[in-house]
Amino acid sequence: MADPPAYETKELSDATWPDFETLFSRRGQGWDHCSCMAFQRVPHPSRTRFRTRAEVGAHNRQLKRELVAQGRAHGVLVYANGQPIGWCQYGPADELLARGRATPPPPPPTEPGQPVWRITCFVVDKRHRRAGVASHALRAALAAIRARGGGLVEAYPAAAWTHGRGASAGVVHVEGVGPVAPAWGSFGNISTSGTVSMFEQAGFEAVTVCTTGAARARTLGAPGCHVLMRRSV
Repeated sequence: MADPPAYETKELSDATWPDFETLFSRRGQGWDHCSCMAFQRVPHPSRTRFRTRAEVGAHNRQLKRELVAQGRAHGVLVYANGQPIGWCQYGPADELLARGRATPPPPPPTEPGQPVWRITCFVVDKRHRRAGVASHALRAALAAIRARGGGLVEAYPAAAWTHGRGASAGVVHVEGVGPVAPAWGSFGNISTSGTVSMFEQAGFEAVTVCTTGAARARTLGAPGCHVLMRRSV
């Protein structure tokens, strides 16, 4: 068996925009219309104006390109053999939205005035899944945050996945926060917020569950499907 390729990482910039566009233009991957815009603090496209997935995709790509040029979009691209295969979005809290509502309210940062950063999304080309790409991207994102002065880093990973529309999964008990419902979908064809175990390995600690109105969470007796996790860098 051949050794897996060595991964290289580069920050999102004007120079790497073509690689970002290549990764987010691959059909059948599930994120081709998004351009990682869901958590950016900008007005999102109205479906009354953009009626098709293709129209939403074109709008998102253009808006993301403008944010990159303005220095208002951050992330790390992962490469194998010179080709972009993965992505992790990070940014300051005034650039990226949080996921859901945290309950009970989490404790304040340990240092007053400490900058708050967020890691919101991961993308891995389906041909390179389960090969450590997301973990590599996470480490690179933390290094990039540290190089920018560091601070408190928040993330909102899932504890488990339902692995498809028709599949079922029970609650997962996450140490320190209690029951968490599985997130809908799987790694098969979507971008994700990562997993609790991956962030635990990177030194994050669970703080609370992000509440949601999802029926599957209520049915399973859990307040939500994602966990707020934190660490300082």
